[in-house]
Order: sequence, then structure tokens, then C-alpha cells
Amino acid sequence: MHALLEAIATLPASQQAQRLFHGRGGLFPGCEHLSLDLYPPAVVLTSFAPLADEALQSVGDALQQRWQQLYPGEPLTWVYQCRALGAAETRLVQGSLPEPHTVQEDDARYLVHVLRGQNHGLFLDMAEGRRWVRQFIARQPDPERCTVLNLFAYTCAFSVAALQAGAGQVVNIDMSKAALASGQQNHRLNQLAGGQFWGHDIFSSWGKITRTGPYQLVIMDPPSYQKGSFVATKDYARLIKRLPDLLAPGGFALLCLNAPELPLAFLQDQMAALAPELEFIEQMANPAIFADVSPDRALKVLAYRMPS
Repeated sequence: MHALLEAIATLPASQQAQRLFHGRGGLFPGCEHLSLDLYPPAVVLTSFAPLADEALQSVGDALQQRWQQLYPGEPLTWVYQCRALGAAETRLVQGSLPEPHTVQEDDARYLVHVLRGQNHGLFLDMAEGRRWVRQFIARQPDPERCTVLNLFAYTCAFSVAALQAGAGQVVNIDMSKAALASGQQNHRLNQLAGGQFWGHDIFSSWGKITRTGPYQLVIMDPPSYQKGSFVATKDYARLIKRLPDLLAPGGFALLCLNAPELPLAFLQDQMAALAPELEFIEQMANPAIFADVSPDRALKVLAYRMPS
């Protein structure tokens, strides 16, 4: 835990949602089960193994000391979530959370819920992907004519980024109506129009999805494994096969995969076999804090282009 305590001692002052320590990347021996995130005003410690009370006390003391250095007189709020098999728990250790709890990333605000479930409403590792979407839309000759398809939209953070950059319309699709309701709140938080929200099973809705296209940008950010919904090893191919019919000439596809067990070649090989007409453009760099001993284990985000 020494590396975590060292990181806490040098935390920067920030009002932006971000990861603060990424033990999961394997760069800090003995801390592979730990991560620390900032969802202002809350610091969230996540452990994939149970932590003893003494360890939690050490973390709390270190956070308290650094917090008072950064924000003298301001109370510390921190949350502990244990995701160990058979011992899952989330608790507010100290302080209080705002209700509603909203955080900022760049110029956007997002609703989060750090005490409910394992997904807090904003995936911090996808920050560079959202920035790429902003830049893509902004450099289009007529952004207002851009239509974006956001598959597995979750709380629609990609949609917020696209609309803030000037996109005319984003179609958000997700099976979870609760997640889409949060997505609608995110649009309202940022005073955005132009979003559509479809609570559909994507694999049963290709007719409707295709009729609304073609799209200048298609974003695919599925779960790696969600029983009864999506299993990357067999279902990603079903998405890739549809890309040529969904994309406008010159349109782009952004493919995301967060599955440590699947290498980069998994996506590249399927694209070459199932959508060979699309040209590989680039791989997104992840936020530096998410560095991993094995790039193949880290989040993979690839951009492809449909010929004009």
C-alpha cells in the first residue's frame, strides 16, 4: 500500500473528475487490487480484495492530511468500495455527498452516484475518447449536419461531448432505460438539444437504426461481458458486420473494448475479416494515469474510416 500512500501525499488540486491512482495497471507491486478516483468533492477508494481496518485508517489519515494541505478548512469526503468476491460493500467513510452529485470533465457536467453499484455514471478511462469525439465533430466542415450513433450509450457521455462540439443529432441506444434516463439528465445539465434516446436491444433494432442513418460517426462501446446482453468474444463480430451499412461515405467508426483478456489484435483481426473496406486510422491513447504493464490489457479504442 506504500505506493498508494505516496500518491495521496502528492495529489494535485483539481475540480475535474479523474483517476488519481491506478494500481490495476500492475505498475505498483502490492497495489494491483487498488484504485483511487476523484469525483469532486468525493474521493473514492476501490479495492478488489478486502482491506483491514488498519489499512483503511492509514488511507483515511493520508487523505485527511493531503486534503487540508490542498483545501484548508474544507471537509474531506471519501468513499470505500470493496469488490472482493463474496464481500462487496460500498460505504461513505467520511463527509457528505451532494444530492444530486454532479462532476465536471473539461467543459461538461455529468451526474454520478458513487454509493450505488459498481459503475458510477462516468467511465474515467474514456476521457480521451470523449475528447477525440469533440475534436472529430469540431473539424467537420458543417458540424450541424453530423449525425452520430452512440451504441451501448450508458449515460450518454459521448453524446454530450458530440453535441457540445456542434453535432446536429446523436442517437443514443442502450437496453437500460435507467441509464438513458441519467443520459437525458446529463443533456439537461449541459443545456443540450439534439439527442435521441432509444431503450432498445441493439441486435433487435437494426432496421430502425439503419433507417435513421447513415451516420458520420458510429461509436461502439459495449460491455466486455454482460450475461444475456453482450459477450465480446461472440457479439462484437455482429456489430462490426453492420458498420458498412451504417456509415456515410467518409464516416468514422470508434470501436472501444475494455476486456483485459482480449488483445488489440482481437478487434483488428475482426475488422480486417468482416469490414475490410474500412481503413484503420489510429488508436486512442488512454489517459496517462491508466498506464498498464501490458498495453493489450488496457482499454482499447480504435478509429476506422469508411472510404469517401
